[in-house]
Amino acid sequence: MASFKAIVIDKADAGQTVRLTDFDESNLIDGDVTVAVEYSTVNYKDGLAVTGKAPVVRRFPMIAGVDFAGTVEASSHPAWKAGDKVVLNGWGLGETHLGAYAQKARVKGDWLVRLPGTMSARDAMAIGTAGYTAMLAVMALERAGLEPARGPIIVTGAAGGVGSVAVALLAKLGYAVTASTGRPAEADYLKRLGASEIIDRKELSGPARPLAKERWAGGIDAVGSTTLANVLSMTRYGGSVAACGLAGGMDLPTSVAPFILRGVSLLGIDSVMCPLPLRQQAWQRLAADLAKEKLAAMTAEIGLGDVIDAGKRIVEGQVRGRIVVKIG
Repeated sequence: MASFKAIVIDKADAGQTVRLTDFDESNLIDGDVTVAVEYSTVNYKDGLAVTGKAPVVRRFPMIAGVDFAGTVEASSHPAWKAGDKVVLNGWGLGETHLGAYAQKARVKGDWLVRLPGTMSARDAMAIGTAGYTAMLAVMALERAGLEPARGPIIVTGAAGGVGSVAVALLAKLGYAVTASTGRPAEADYLKRLGASEIIDRKELSGPARPLAKERWAGGIDAVGSTTLANVLSMTRYGGSVAACGLAGGMDLPTSVAPFILRGVSLLGIDSVMCPLPLRQQAWQRLAADLAKEKLAAMTAEIGLGDVIDAGKRIVEGQVRGRIVVKIG
């Protein structure tokens, strides 16, 4: 069988190695759909995987990359045929199943979502898992009854991937968005995406009081830890906060006060094992609710050979918005 280019992570005495190399197609894991990968992206989780900063990879050797968009090359799954345009996020890709930073992938057909007709493969990966997660968070807030008339929404880690898409989506839907960032130089960028107010992340970095002054009707938090604790303490009565990230840590130093005295809801967002109907809805909503000019404004493109460096930069907080990876 043929070989193809892939970014492969393997075990080493000092932890792991990561390199762009040739990968033999015969070593792909079993699956009922083979996809010619056209684009992937660099998410925070990808950065953790390629740098080894967290134990993302669960088997070795592993092709990195947690999401892709491309064209079905061969299929024995009844839902898919050669030529179909598909997108895949999560399901252990790049963790337990060989991932997206490769010119070819073999996966389970049940994991795939049909690419919306108005969206290109590049568009889908400019959005990527970060943007898809942001849409899941928006949908969760809507199900909780949040609407623009309830008041402003806080987005933390706003200049990152999840945050950038969340700001653009919420603004398009009519919400007043407060963007929290540790990079003051990105204020103009965030305002172009639709933020009406920019605050320094330092306002959310100190020890959280059980209850602080009510400021927001809800929020989307991509940071976790003390930041999320402060957001909860400042959320208005009956508000909701969607939690979808851990860049600041996995702990949550808060109390029950926001929940039992203000009726605040904490909504957990999981993008990896999310049921297929929700995935399909999220991608259809992204096609309808995310302005392409705003997506273009937050996106940079790199090649497969640049992924390892980009992974290091995203973990160090040096990446603004989204990075799409051209593979095919």
